[in-house]
Amino acid sequence: MADVATAVRGPLVPAALVSLAGFVMFGLEQRDAGLGVLAVAVALGLVLDRAAGKDLALIAFGLVVMSLVPITTDISTGHMVTMGAAMAVAVAGPYLVSRYVYRDHAVRFPVRTGERWTRLEKLYLVAVPVLGYAVLPVYMIPTGVYENWPAASDVDAIARLFLGTNVLGIWDELFFICTVFTLLRRHLSFWPANVLQAVLFTSFLHDLGFHAWGPVLIYAFALVQGYIFGLTRSLTYVVCVHLLFDLVLFGVLVHAHNPAWLDVFVY
Repeated sequence: MADVATAVRGPLVPAALVSLAGFVMFGLEQRDAGLGVLAVAVALGLVLDRAAGKDLALIAFGLVVMSLVPITTDISTGHMVTMGAAMAVAVAGPYLVSRYVYRDHAVRFPVRTGERWTRLEKLYLVAVPVLGYAVLPVYMIPTGVYENWPAASDVDAIARLFLGTNVLGIWDELFFICTVFTLLRRHLSFWPANVLQAVLFTSFLHDLGFHAWGPVLIYAFALVQGYIFGLTRSLTYVVCVHLLFDLVLFGVLVHAHNPAWLDVFVY
């Protein structure tokens, strides 16, 4: 009972409310209700554990910024610039406040860790596109989810689709892993922090267009990415994993809209 009471008084409840807010805002697409839950979460965090509340406010900032722009797969130049600017602010804001206002430099983006990748880590990089090849066509094409992405049938559109999928993949790791997971991990044990960041990760991508049974796939992927980052502490590695998966995603999208192209998928 003492452990339960400590958890209730501590940062777990407000942290869970932040994830719930993200689910409401992006998963259920109820922005105003989600913002209300988010405000309660940060206020409660500041009351129960001021340090945790300050970090939850950084996460909330990023969520609020992303709530201000349409979360879609539109690859028009205007939308890509608008959404890209919001993503940049959502990542830069917590980083700058953590470093120059809080002066704890909790948010970091570890590119060069000085650690060599193990044989298992290298083998996993080979396994990721194989897993993507096995799962993504079966998920995206029979369910029709690929139609949530625009048809890219000319060089310019294909280039913008490729750029969009890669930039979004990198941003996912910068925000959900290096920012959200890292900040939650300062106040929670590993698995609660990982579970909560995965809720936000999944909710955002559901809003983007990963519908049907996609949230199950994305949630598992988010948990694994958090686990890998916890082990490697390497942004470079988790980005490589994500981009390899997204390379298959890009191929599936091109093929689904243009069945005669890249006709190498089984589904």
